[in-house]
Amino acid sequence: MKTISGWWFTTTKRRLLNDDNRKIVIGKSHKVSGKIIPCESGLHLSPRIIDALFYAPGPVIYRVVGRGIIIPHGRPIDKYVCSERYYVRGGIDVSEILRLFVLKCALDVIHLWNPPEIVVKYLKTGDESIRAAAGAAAWGAGAAARDAARDAALKKFNKRLTVMVSRVL
Repeated sequence: MKTISGWWFTTTKRRLLNDDNRKIVIGKSHKVSGKIIPCESGLHLSPRIIDALFYAPGPVIYRVVGRGIIIPHGRPIDKYVCSERYYVRGGIDVSEILRLFVLKCALDVIHLWNPPEIVVKYLKTGDESIRAAAGAAAWGAGAAARDAARDAALKKFNKRLTVMVSRVL
């Protein structure tokens, strides 16, 4: 039998979604019958945790093994849909880990812009009492940065297209 190991997130209810509602139990499997169609019917997983996080409906994570019919999905392939999913371990709410992960990722790219000081303070400390203010400041700065980046890109693209079309006119 073909298998693929991966990650899968769900909500704190620890049940299947999409009107299925079966309880998730470590050491047990869920199976689906009928046609397996990505994003329509079947049991999903992602080999990379970062890809599973992209599709996460909640903060509860499992290590899983897909079995039976296994269909790759995505461009590039970032998930699989299977006819059976076995729950190896997990069922843990990783909300706090995800919060810390986001802070660390933001700090990794902070050098790419000039953030307001309150944003830097929040990212370095995780102080929830300044989260809303940091978010508002970052939103405003982000909007300005997006506008500037869009304007710069459009200027560059306009110049490129003008040169390309001018060659034939």
